Amino acid sequence: MSSSLPLALKGRALIAAAVIPPLLSIVSFGRLCAWLERSRRPAMASSIDPAELAAWVDRLLYALPGPWRHTCLKRAAILYHLLRRAGLPVELCIGVRREPAGPLTAHAWLIREGAPYLERAASPSETHTLIARFPERGQSAG
Repeated sequence: MSSSLPLALKGRALIAAAVIPPLLSIVSFGRLCAWLERSRRPAMASSIDPAELAAWVDRLLYALPGPWRHTCLKRAAILYHLLRRAGLPVELCIGVRREPAGPLTAHAWLIREGAPYLERAASPSETHTLIARFPERGQSAG
């Protein structure tokens, strides 16, 4: 997993990838986001490449087993934590949509400056109905 990301940031990403996914199973998402918000330290935003960080997190999650394995929620929660800690004003959104065959599906993604951020696929805000946004409205996004 070679990358030009700073070693300290890779370490923070690895720790976040180890800790956040299990917490998603035992702590309410609102409480987890509040905890992630408290760890913000806006000092290094200019020293990171968010797209490279997202690719690094994706590679980590795809390489990890079982409960740590990649999902959009795990990816979004880890990136939300790392990017906000770096001082980037991102929001984490969760939405749902009904598939043509009937099942309800969910997706988690980041928003920055009102647009989906670091998403590979079509705009989830156009295809999903928003059911949650963190930080909640009225709290600072940046």
